[in-house]
Parts: sequence; C-alpha cells; structure tokens
Amino acid sequence: MRREASIAHVDLDAMFAAVEQRDKVSLRGKPVIVGGVGGRGVVATASYEARVFGARSAMPVAQARRCCPPGTAFLSPRGAAYRKTSNVVMALLGAVSPLVEQVSIDEAYIDLAAGGHDPSIAALTALMGQVKDAIAAATGGVTASIGAGTSKLVAKIGSDLNKPNGLTIVAPGDEQAVLHPLPVGRLPGVGPATQDRLRRSGIHTIGDLAQASLADLVDWFGQAHGNGLFRLARADDNRMLVAERDAKSVSAEDTFDIDVTDRARLGTEIDLLAARVGGRLRTAGLSGRTVTLKVRHYDFTTITRSSTRAQPTDDPRLIAQLARKLLADVDTATGIRLLGVSVATLADFVQDDLFTDTTTDAAIESGLSPAPADAAALPPATTPLSWRPGQDVHHDQYGPGWVWGSGLGRVSVRFEGPTTPPGPVRTFAIDDAHLHPADPPDWTTPLA
Repeated sequence: MRREASIAHVDLDAMFAAVEQRDKVSLRGKPVIVGGVGGRGVVATASYEARVFGARSAMPVAQARRCCPPGTAFLSPRGAAYRKTSNVVMALLGAVSPLVEQVSIDEAYIDLAAGGHDPSIAALTALMGQVKDAIAAATGGVTASIGAGTSKLVAKIGSDLNKPNGLTIVAPGDEQAVLHPLPVGRLPGVGPATQDRLRRSGIHTIGDLAQASLADLVDWFGQAHGNGLFRLARADDNRMLVAERDAKSVSAEDTFDIDVTDRARLGTEIDLLAARVGGRLRTAGLSGRTVTLKVRHYDFTTITRSSTRAQPTDDPRLIAQLARKLLADVDTATGIRLLGVSVATLADFVQDDLFTDTTTDAAIESGLSPAPADAAALPPATTPLSWRPGQDVHHDQYGPGWVWGSGLGRVSVRFEGPTTPPGPVRTFAIDDAHLHPADPPDWTTPLA
C-alpha cells in the first residue's frame, strides 16, 4: 500500500460499442450490441443505451435480441478499429507517466508517482480530469472512467463506481470507508460461486467480509484464495505496476453460478472465452500454437487438456474449435463449475493454415437487416466475400460506408462515417464488383 493516491486505473466506457457509435453516426444514442451475430454468438460489449433493456457482456446474443427493442444494432467486432483507438489512448497515458501497465485493449494502470505528479487530491483530480478530456478529444468522443488510490485494487474499483465518464479519487485512509459498503462481488476473484458461498454465511458486502476470520475463509476457500480475500477485504494490496510482461500464455476463465452439465452451453462458453483470448493475443501482437482447456468439476477437481497446432494462431474461431474438441473428451455429467481457455507456445507472428475452415454459422446475419437472413439461403463458405454486419466497406460510386445487413445474396450498406450526417442505405448483389472491404474510417478529419 502506498501512502499517496498515486495509482490510477483508466477504463474506456463500453469501448467496442462506443467506437461503433463514433464511426457510425446514425447509431449515436441508440442501443448497440457488439459480438457474435450467429446462432451461438455472445455479447462482447453492450452500449449503455442497450444496458437499459438488460443487455450485458457475456449474454447470449439470442437473449440480447429478446431484451432489446427493434432497431437495436447487432454488429460484428472490428478489431482494427478498436486497436487503433486503444493505441491512441495508450500513447496519451504514456505522456502522463513513463510507467503504464496495459491490462487489456480498453484499460490500463498509470503510476502517477513515476510521472512526478503532485500527489494532493486537488492536483490529482485536476490532472485526471485533463486526462479524461484528452482521451475524449483524441478518440472522437470515446469516454473513459478513472479511479485513483493507494493501490491497484482501490484504483480499479474506483474507476467502476461512477461509470460512464466518471472520476473517483480515493484519499489515503479512506479505502475501507469506500470499499466496505460495496457488494462483495466487486472484489477481484469473487465470482458467482464464491459469492454464493459467502451469501450462505451472511456475507453480502466487502465490510461483511472484513469481519470474517482468516480461519473461516481458509476453511471455505483454501489457503491461497482465503488469504487473498482476507487481505483484499481490508484494502491490503501491494501489487506493483508492470509496464511490460513476458507472457508465457494468454488465458481467460469463468466460474459459473450453477454447475453446468449441458454441452451446448459449455460450447457457447468456450466460444466466449476464445474470443477474449484471441482479442488479448491480437492486442499484444502475439499468437500461439498450444490451446489448453481447463475444467473444474463440482467437487473442485481440476483437469486440463491441451492440443498443439503446427502453426501459431490468434484466431478465436480456431482457438474455440480446438477447445471444443478437447471438451468432447471430458465427462460433464456431474457438473462443471469453472471453464478456462488458454493459448501458449507464443510467437510474435501468425501463420494460420490456408485451408482451415473457420466459418461460423450465420456469420453475415444482422439484426439491422430489413429482411432477416435465412441461414439456409446464405452463400456457401467458399464465397470470396462474406459481409459482416458493421464491416467497413467502400463502393466505387457511393464511397465509404458500413454493412447494414446481408442475406439472400444481397448486402445493404449505409453510406456514412464519423464526420458525416446520417447516410442513406443502398442494397447490392453480394458479389457486386464495385463494393470492397475497407479500412476503419478516420474520425479525426472534421466535417467540412
């Protein structure tokens, strides 16, 4: 623990959806869902307008469609656009301090002490306000929520307290007063299963957890997890910031509220985990050959299964494909409480098999299409162009735009950009020679 509030956590608000709303002017102020648009797709990010209707990250897209009103945009992710925005933000943070720990494409810690900044609360409040304004200006309106405190724990929780576009500075000595009223699920490592066990013991808030004895926590959760909960409930976190990590693997895992036996549900969870791992690999400029599936049964027995490819990949579809094959050899009848996917044997290049089938079902279906695509009528996987909803395109006659919907051999495009008025929608044959995939639009060019 530091004596001064010199650690800040910067978290971009609903970043994927915010970038889509920035680049697609007709979607501003409207519900937007970014994620897999196929039958087994999951939500990667929901805009705040969509969250009002109950949509959230990790929810099946089919469920999000039922929650959200007609006209909600369901878009495939555009990794290049998100990475470009992330790079702009990380460059700004690097100007604030020489020590920045980027933990994902949309969040990072800043060591303000390493930047030589005035540690007073008034000065930090002013500085972080300037950082927020600079991020919004440089990214074309993507906002960030920032928390600052004496530890990474306090800074991380602080950034989440007043979303979106929030700022929370926790003064030294106020850590427990801020943390203790919060639900215990706000602590890192407290997933649904841990929350359920604590709830049965009458522990609902971080303050309740701080009253539990170390002996009880170790008895309930084991030595490592029990000790960790005991310390975190007291805001005891001395983790250092690490600017660069020599990663040996990239992973993601989830603990389920209720033990899962349904293989279809587990397959969907694998798809989501693979998407997270693939995103982290691409953010770090890495790929890997070894995919490992981690399974924890209802009785806490944990097993792993691995498969190694001939060539490295960062493609979440390939990662999911291998992990699903590994799951086929695992007995799920008694219930699975945790599932994890990781990629190891890392390299700084990608060389996927040229003829690997990585197509996903209904890959070009869009909730925005005036006539929903019939999956049976879609072109075969060998079609040279597969138009994804939200994809950037350019037409030789009409200029830049994005895919509004596709199906039945046609593709509808809305012609607009981040600095134009809302544009018209035109429909073309799916193999129109004048329509081409394009790079993400430039949001920095002002409207003439």
